[in-house]
Amino acid sequence: MGFAPEYADSVLAENFADARRLFLGPLLAIHRAHLLMLAEQGILSPGDARALGRALAALPLDELAAAAYDGTSEDLFFHVNRLLERSCGRDLAGRLHTARSRNDIDMTMYRMVLRGRLLELLDATLWMRDVLIELGGRHRETILALHTHTQPAQPSTVAHYLLGVVEQLERDAVRLRAAYAVVNRSPLGSCAITGTGFPIDRELTGTLLGFDGATGNTYGSIAACDHLLEAAGAAATLAVGLGRFLQDLLLWSTSEFGYLQLGEGFVQRSSIMPQKRNPVALEHARAIASRALGEAVAVLVATHNTPFGDVVDTEDDLQPLVDRLFHDVRRAVRVTAAALSTAEFDVAALEARASDGGTTFTELADALVREHGLPFTRAHAIAARVAAARADDASAPLAPILATASTELTGSPIVYDEERLSALLDARHFVSVRTTRGGPAPERTAEALAASLDRLAADRRWLEEARQHLAQAEAGLNRRLAALESGRQD
Repeated sequence: MGFAPEYADSVLAENFADARRLFLGPLLAIHRAHLLMLAEQGILSPGDARALGRALAALPLDELAAAAYDGTSEDLFFHVNRLLERSCGRDLAGRLHTARSRNDIDMTMYRMVLRGRLLELLDATLWMRDVLIELGGRHRETILALHTHTQPAQPSTVAHYLLGVVEQLERDAVRLRAAYAVVNRSPLGSCAITGTGFPIDRELTGTLLGFDGATGNTYGSIAACDHLLEAAGAAATLAVGLGRFLQDLLLWSTSEFGYLQLGEGFVQRSSIMPQKRNPVALEHARAIASRALGEAVAVLVATHNTPFGDVVDTEDDLQPLVDRLFHDVRRAVRVTAAALSTAEFDVAALEARASDGGTTFTELADALVREHGLPFTRAHAIAARVAAARADDASAPLAPILATASTELTGSPIVYDEERLSALLDARHFVSVRTTRGGPAPERTAEALAASLDRLAADRRWLEEARQHLAQAEAGLNRRLAALESGRQD
């Protein structure tokens, strides 16, 4: 009895296409690793193991990669199994399924793909960190007025701002690596939910497939999806942080601000307005990051209030969405990094506007505390009066206003000449004295940039080692399978 056409067309055919695109390689690798383990544990005879190895090697990969759903098999697993039966016979092909289930096969496939997506996304963030560190290194002295609540707040530097983004990306790397550690555990051998009575070696199959070890409880290995949610959460956090950064970049790219200009390869022109130079690459990145956040939320919603067990909600229908989430976050990061590698800041415009809105008057209050022993609240009140007078008349001398305000609020005048006040309220001075750890003073940002370069190098080493580990596992699996097929001992 075949499947109802509505079910086959609306569900099975689409799931088959998704599985063929995403999971064919992992599925075949799982077959090979499981075969080697069965042979090594004596669960399969040497002759049967060799015959199955040759049958697996003879599977028509090009045909499988292009296969369309024809309704004769429920899913990709059964489609591959049918081809295997044609090659070596139903009974021998059936022996390969000893001590396993589609449940643990599926969960293993999903983790194999997800770990790869985590590494790809980490790689993209490393590139972006590299771009931002280089850009920050060129702008340690470039003054920039930072905003709070969308209003001018205090002067800083471009390097100081960018380092805040770099450190956020560094924490994203911590989250992605932590998710990878949870994901990269093999559920293979959990079978349906309770494991098996056969003397299998779960550590061996995990090692052959590049996992760092096996999962624990066999029921939880099938039922739990917190590893998936942790990975999606890391990606979502990255998308949100990126979107907030992009919002600033787009604001700075407006003609009203004029702080930032992208290279020609990342702008588009209007079809009707010849003067337009639209930074649409950043808009696309923002839109894609927002889309990815929606996909991450959809992953959580799809698994929310589902039973703690084997249910399709976390399987065929969900996995393409997970893959799309990681694909979209990665391309948003890559577009942003590429665009910023061409970006130019208008250094003169940034410095000219750094003191606008009274951004440096905190330093006047600080000076009154340091030099006259005032409580900060009293010094703040005096500085606020001076700032208000400056806002009313930008050309008004400040020394008499300071003397009057200090007399009214402390009982005695504080006298600074105009030259002293000008030096105190200079944006570059404001930055230079803020030598707090993590502050904007150029010597501090130099230290921070150097430390970020070290962390970048460490994360690159980790990524390379992780990739090498997977590549070596794949090579080892292929080598041992070849030895099995030939009858030699590896």
